[in-house]
Amino acid sequence: MISATELRAGMIVVHNGELHRAHSVVHKTPGNLRGFVQAKLRSLKSGSMNEHRFRSEDKIEKASLDTQQMQYIYSDGEGHHFMNQESYDQIRLSDEIVGDAMKYLLPETIIDVDFYEGNPISVELPTTVALKIVETDPGMKGATATASYKPAKLETGLQVMVPQFVDVGTVIRIDTRDDSYLERAG
Repeated sequence: MISATELRAGMIVVHNGELHRAHSVVHKTPGNLRGFVQAKLRSLKSGSMNEHRFRSEDKIEKASLDTQQMQYIYSDGEGHHFMNQESYDQIRLSDEIVGDAMKYLLPETIIDVDFYEGNPISVELPTTVALKIVETDPGMKGATATASYKPAKLETGLQVMVPQFVDVGTVIRIDTRDDSYLERAG
């Protein structure tokens, strides 16, 4: 159990008997009133987002998760297949669990899969991934003087904005939190 003031965005907690991921957490202390914590929690079961208000002294059950490193192998009509890096066991995850992470995954990509009571509940991507540009407009001459961006399509189908000097075939590093271009990779 943790106090409400220890709740942070990204944590998975048990609230009303259901698993929730905290998306935004704000601690407020209005005037001479007692402080409280305003949190947006997304149900991992239904996917619905709800706002909850906790008193500062309220206790919240933090979910006890087992995180395992898994390697993405392939996808088919039944789901997305991953292999445990230690035991070599293979599991299939549904679209609901993998979610938007698929736009960053290539075969052999390593990610963390969170398990709760032996069942996979969510995936955690690395902060950055390296992907190849497969489609973009040609760069303009003298584009180094200003910071202008152009759209680019990556090998996974993800669309991002990249600087003018980046061309087709270039491998770039992307921030998975906001889909932003960071740098050329390697």
